[in-house]
Amino acid sequence: MKDELSHVAPTCSHCEKATLAALVRTEGTLFFSGQGRYRVEIATDTAVVARLALRLLHQLFDLKTDLTIRRSVLHKTPNYLIEVPAQRALPKALRALGILSGGDGSPEELVMGIWPPLVSKSCCAAAYLRGAFLGAGFISNPRNDFHFEITVESEELARGLVELMRQKDINARIMSRRSSSMVYLKSGNAIAEFLAYVGAHQSALYLEEERVVKSLRSDVNRQINAEVANQAKSAGAAVDQLVAIRRVLTAYGMESLPPALRDYIRLRVSHPDATLKELGELANPPLSKSAVYHRVRRIEELAREAKP
Repeated sequence: MKDELSHVAPTCSHCEKATLAALVRTEGTLFFSGQGRYRVEIATDTAVVARLALRLLHQLFDLKTDLTIRRSVLHKTPNYLIEVPAQRALPKALRALGILSGGDGSPEELVMGIWPPLVSKSCCAAAYLRGAFLGAGFISNPRNDFHFEITVESEELARGLVELMRQKDINARIMSRRSSSMVYLKSGNAIAEFLAYVGAHQSALYLEEERVVKSLRSDVNRQINAEVANQAKSAGAAVDQLVAIRRVLTAYGMESLPPALRDYIRLRVSHPDATLKELGELANPPLSKSAVYHRVRRIEELAREAKP
């Protein structure tokens, strides 16, 4: 999914700036070492994200970068560290990415939320969300429960992401996690809409297919469970009827019973697993389910009246 997102072509000339801004905000750390002196580190465990960040840093701002590939001792997976050292073009780039405000004589401040000019167009808003997901997004296997999240450190940034989704009628929520905020979706339909909006159309189709399969499987399981429950209920009722028949025959004998009850007893004893509807169809002439049920009620009454 992230591989597909990393290859989405920009719609306008500002889209890639929005994507890089979100990547830096979610995966980057800003270091300050004096007036106008900054450096940035971007850490990711996804190779396609590292390649995209490097390409955009060079292409958009011509920044010098260093790449270090580390391997996690615990998980045995590579981790990519992109270092953007202090350089003359970096403060301007940080302002263009909406990470710093001020400059040109005014004091520089860290922007905690999403800088509005970055996402003024719908395509740029989609590009920003794409970058946020590439940097800090996760989707669980859709064959299990549907779960989508983007974890960020700033609550203002989380609210900004939720607002960008809301503009496309994608209703996300925020959950606080210690020192971070998690933007999450639980609906399979909402997750598919998000993926389609940010450009992961193949992933959205796959998710939609899994959602349909999962829905059909749930429907089939419900039907099977209902069928099993009905069969168990019918079997239990048939056993109760056979017990009542035995008590009636012991107390009154077969010949003393009306012909209708004798016919019912023969049918039930011959077909102990049949439903009332099936017994009615086996009768000669055929009987309705209500007619068979009337005979069952009469047998049960006689069984209650019989002395133990």
